[in-house]
Amino acid sequence: MTTPTTTDVALKWVLTLRSGNSCSERTEDGPFPVMGAAGPIGRTSRANTRSGSTLIGRVGTVGAINLAREDCWASDNVIVASPGPTLESRYTYYLLMSARLPELASKTAQPLLTASAVAGLRFPIPPLEEQRRIADFLDAETARIDRLIRKFSHQRELLVERDRAAFPLGVAGARLGEGTVDTGLPWLPSMHPQAQLVPLIRVLQLQRGADLTDDQRKPGEVPVVTTAGPNGWHDVALASGPGVVIGRYGSVGNVHWIEQSYWPHNTTLYVKNFNSNDPRYCFHVLRSLPYEMEQARAAVPGVNRNDLHRNYVALLPRDLQFRVADQLDSEMAQVASTFERIKRAEALLAERRQALITAAATGQFDVSAASGRNVTDGVSA
Repeated sequence: MTTPTTTDVALKWVLTLRSGNSCSERTEDGPFPVMGAAGPIGRTSRANTRSGSTLIGRVGTVGAINLAREDCWASDNVIVASPGPTLESRYTYYLLMSARLPELASKTAQPLLTASAVAGLRFPIPPLEEQRRIADFLDAETARIDRLIRKFSHQRELLVERDRAAFPLGVAGARLGEGTVDTGLPWLPSMHPQAQLVPLIRVLQLQRGADLTDDQRKPGEVPVVTTAGPNGWHDVALASGPGVVIGRYGSVGNVHWIEQSYWPHNTTLYVKNFNSNDPRYCFHVLRSLPYEMEQARAAVPGVNRNDLHRNYVALLPRDLQFRVADQLDSEMAQVASTFERIKRAEALLAERRQALITAAATGQFDVSAASGRNVTDGVSA
């Protein structure tokens, strides 16, 4: 394998590129991982790719990059890039990470990345010793960034768990600071002294939404609400706003507040009657229900409105409903704001990670002069 004497080198001169193969012999305890575009997808008894090769998503997760750290079976949805004698394997991985490979995929219904598109890319290739320095630097720096990203991700998980644990008590008025009484319910241990334990049907009445195909939709200003939320428009409303809609299948337990009149899709349940209760309070009551328990009891995936109607909930007097709804609205806004700040911090770290890889792998700065620099300065939630 020869390298032209030029500053920029086409990857076809320094890499061997080929497609992976379909694996028909998978075993749970096979010694080799089967590698897809996004990572391991099983085990097998044979390997078709040596460790140190870079695996590139060809279809599916197009442009995803994985470094084979052990011998493996590269599946048919990846391109295998094996470094030649002038390339260090880890440096090859980072160089390909810098290449923005998804942009090279075909602009078709199912994007496809070809080996020839990768082969034509050109980069300045430093000596092997410099490649190792760059790889060592990026190993250390990306590991540090990844640890920070995991910490932020853990913060988001804790935020959601804390909100989920406190929310049912909030809906029951147990956090208004006016005392509590025990309920005997495992998911709702206490409630306000003025609350009553009643079946959900006493608080509100749920109704299944109605089917509406794409062909049946007509241009209009009425939102069509699916299990995932508003999804398109129609010219006729089935329910008056404000309303509350929950996912019946798919995203079970997703609860949506709709200000205007709307069309609830048949994948949802919607509140047909609030029984003279505050609609916003009813929205929070539905958010607090233990949908996981309902799913575990169900014979088929999804929730049944008759089963939900039998769930016991804490019903507050109307004056307390307004107070609880205001309290929970404020807490929802605070949680959402914190959640978004953490997500922005994660996204900024991911951007800096990519920028660092690109700059180091393509020689835009000298890694030997980067000691002591903190690439995560200014990133906080």
